[in-house]
Amino acid sequence: MSAPRSRWRAAARTPVGACAGLLLLAVVVLAVIAPVLWGDRASVVDTSALQQGPSDAHVLGTDSLGRDILCRVLVATRLSLLLAVGATLLGVVLGLVLGTVPSVLPRRAGQFVVSVVNIAVAFPGLLLALFFAVIFGVGATGAVLAIGLAMAPAFARLTHTLSASVAGQDFVAAARTVGVGRTRLLTRHILPNIAEPLAVNATIGAGASLPAFAGLSFLGLGVQAPDYDWGRLLGEGLGRINLTPAPALAPMVAVVVTGLAFNLFGEAAAAALGIRTLSRRSAVPRPRPTPAPDTAARQLHSDGRPVLAVEDLRVAFPGPAGWTTPVRGVSFDVHPGEAVGVVGESGSGKSLTAMAASRLVEPPGQVTARRLEFTGVPLLETGERELRPLLGTSLAMVFQDPMSSFNPVMSVGRQLAEVAEHHQELSRSAAYARAVDRLRAVHVPAPERRARQYPHEFSGGMRQRAMIGMGLMGDPRLIIADEPTTALDVTVQRQVLRLLAGVRAGRATAVLLISHDITVVARNCDRVLVMYAGRIVEDLPAAGLFTAARHPYTRALLAAVPDLDTDRDRPLAVIPGRPPEPDRIPEGCAFAPRCPRADDHCRGEDPEPVTYATGHRIACWHPVGNGTGPVERTRRGSKA
Repeated sequence: MSAPRSRWRAAARTPVGACAGLLLLAVVVLAVIAPVLWGDRASVVDTSALQQGPSDAHVLGTDSLGRDILCRVLVATRLSLLLAVGATLLGVVLGLVLGTVPSVLPRRAGQFVVSVVNIAVAFPGLLLALFFAVIFGVGATGAVLAIGLAMAPAFARLTHTLSASVAGQDFVAAARTVGVGRTRLLTRHILPNIAEPLAVNATIGAGASLPAFAGLSFLGLGVQAPDYDWGRLLGEGLGRINLTPAPALAPMVAVVVTGLAFNLFGEAAAAALGIRTLSRRSAVPRPRPTPAPDTAARQLHSDGRPVLAVEDLRVAFPGPAGWTTPVRGVSFDVHPGEAVGVVGESGSGKSLTAMAASRLVEPPGQVTARRLEFTGVPLLETGERELRPLLGTSLAMVFQDPMSSFNPVMSVGRQLAEVAEHHQELSRSAAYARAVDRLRAVHVPAPERRARQYPHEFSGGMRQRAMIGMGLMGDPRLIIADEPTTALDVTVQRQVLRLLAGVRAGRATAVLLISHDITVVARNCDRVLVMYAGRIVEDLPAAGLFTAARHPYTRALLAAVPDLDTDRDRPLAVIPGRPPEPDRIPEGCAFAPRCPRADDHCRGEDPEPVTYATGHRIACWHPVGNGTGPVERTRRGSKA
């Protein structure tokens, strides 16, 4: 049984789902058969039975022309339902367009659309409907346009809000990393994940459009004679409500019951629409992708040039008090086959540095650098269209949370295959076969069966291995692993780290490993970058981390790591105080308020990095130990 069908059946077994299904089915069946069974009787004029009350012959009485009111209410179901659904479809489609267009348009044009939608939402929906009804004129067509346009702003705002919330997820960032375009990203990764609230809002909107139509027809702006809907019947019966309430109450009850059916169906749809069928590939020809680099090309980049070169990298965000710079003058290189670890407390700028190097920092964030190159290509000067094939095939991202790294409404195999379809111009079946092969390469058991499963059916370690497999769909020069072993048990951690080491050894792939666990970094990396308050305060070989670390902050991090020789009768070592907020970086050295070696010089001037003969780089006025003496003093990042 497929996942969508099973969820539909599960929803139908609930009391709400059963009631919704029965009510809506009854309304739809009535709309189909009522004009056939009672259409003639509803239109027959009987001058001998004008405005009669309820009787055996006419259960709800007759109107001013002697026509049976019950038959007219039943026959009006079709037109009332079609008009409500039509207006809802118009509002939903227009709302989807207005809500998603800001994600595709340039930034200023997108902000203009959002501003227009926000202004429209400020007006009451009924007022907008009356306004548009006057513009389009009386009649059913004008009423459909009026109510549909009145519904669109609220639906557009909901779509935009939900899209923005999903756009910040790791699986969207992963799709952007592999080079998925904005339109494809929207249709295949964002919209399917917001289907549930949109479906609920659409069905509730259909229920709300029924009384709206009834109101317009009641006022004479909707359906015109000789056609009739529930609103028109309500208007005709209201004049006799003091004599006989049945002609007015019957269409009113019909509106309430049908609206309730739509609302309950919306609740059931929220539980049933968790999985959506993937859209077919577009028939529009795609630009020819850049082929994966071959061995000769890889050898070309093994001549001493770094895979990733970062110099004076800064990331800034606007705030109420001005610009905040959480990454301040970061500089480092990553060479082919090298594993570089990045450690530091939370908020030190580790992940943000990796995101900036991957071109994942979106406006209003600003990324600047004296040099930011990946495989020799300047990332800040090259357009997104030109970078997409390079980053999609040569850069792999492994995020911290393996659950949020995958799109929950796409099977794992299809998500991996998307890389090959988009960049290697493989057919759907060939790309899927390659995805199965990559899952096998990262030691996922039964890869053919697992490829058909969804992310929630994978364990945490298996999801992380599948994420690495996604990166191997191309020919990655660099794997950025952001906390890849967080929340995994030690056995699975070891498996994931061994897998990364195997990929690195077999393909000469560079690895940038970000972690809070300084021991993991020391054992699995060649070099270690220690970050604090948005800067690299020490850069040293991993082999000498426990013996040659000289920065007080690095020494404090190492002292806080317990081992088998730690005295359990003494309190664990901690670093006093807490890191500064990005918008409150103190003058001088940012670590000075927590450093036992700090003096007035430290508090007044930020130290520049000093490079020693061993390649050891430190940014500290009073490093621990004597060292070997500096051979080069370079300013690789300006002062805070």
